[in-house]
Amino acid sequence: MGFDDRELLARIIMCEAGGEGDNGMRAVATVVMNRVNASTGEYFRVSAGGNIRNIILQKGQFNCATDTLSGSYNPQNIYNMNPEEIHYQIADWALSGNKLNEAGISLWFMNPFRISCPKEFPYNGTGTLHTRIVNHCFYIPTPLYDNT
Repeated sequence: MGFDDRELLARIIMCEAGGEGDNGMRAVATVVMNRVNASTGEYFRVSAGGNIRNIILQKGQFNCATDTLSGSYNPQNIYNMNPEEIHYQIADWALSGNKLNEAGISLWFMNPFRISCPKEFPYNGTGTLHTRIVNHCFYIPTPLYDNT
């Protein structure tokens, strides 16, 4: 895949949060960049000094980064996205070091497809609920994350 960092980030923003408005898209971009800039744990190792591609394409992290889910074709993936100007603007915003304060230091997000958010995610205890922004729940690392 020949996408540069900006293109890859714009595509993941569109795919993961395209219908979530500016704050929802900024929150997802914040999570990606928090992982890229992590100073400990799994994402520190995966980012290998700040590699956005490694973070976005890490297996099992973003459903939008795979064209197959549970053995079936996933039509909602970054390869099928056609980002619009707003997605590039938010990608540029995030690449310039900006963060959505409401997302804080979140390393994970998920759409629970219900009103309430689980208190933990991932379910191994490494993340605890921080906030909900539009349809997504955002999770900050617990002390267990440092040992991942």
